[in-house]
Amino acid sequence: MKKNQGFTLIELMIVVAIIAIIAAIAIPNLLRSRMQSNESAAVGNLRTIVGAQTAFQSANFQYAATFDELTTPTPPFLDGDWTGTKSGYNYVMGGDANAFNANANAAQYGVTGNRGFFTDASGVIRFEEGGDATAASPVLGTT
Repeated sequence: MKKNQGFTLIELMIVVAIIAIIAAIAIPNLLRSRMQSNESAAVGNLRTIVGAQTAFQSANFQYAATFDELTTPTPPFLDGDWTGTKSGYNYVMGGDANAFNANANAAQYGVTGNRGFFTDASGVIRFEEGGDATAASPVLGTT
């Protein structure tokens, strides 16, 4: 008699259970890593904005109040489109000729990032857990 080759139903169920256990362990870590990389990108982008504002202020003796003022000159002080979401964060800039401030707010707190970030002409980056940061928020790296 010829023996049938292949896997039994129980063997297949064991393999599926093992894969499910591995996925249950790996997926939360992957999401946490993604949020951390989004936050790192937000801090880096705020540093880029501070650099662009410093160059703009050196050239024009005033700060830019909008991203348009930084992105439209030739050559631009800041590249890219800053109106949409970048790496899970939305960027907002305000101010006047004497000062500026910029925020990086998570598109969805707890999903794309856990912290909001703030900076101004001082270049100091501040953060707020679970919400939008302000000038009164703690300095990044001190807590």
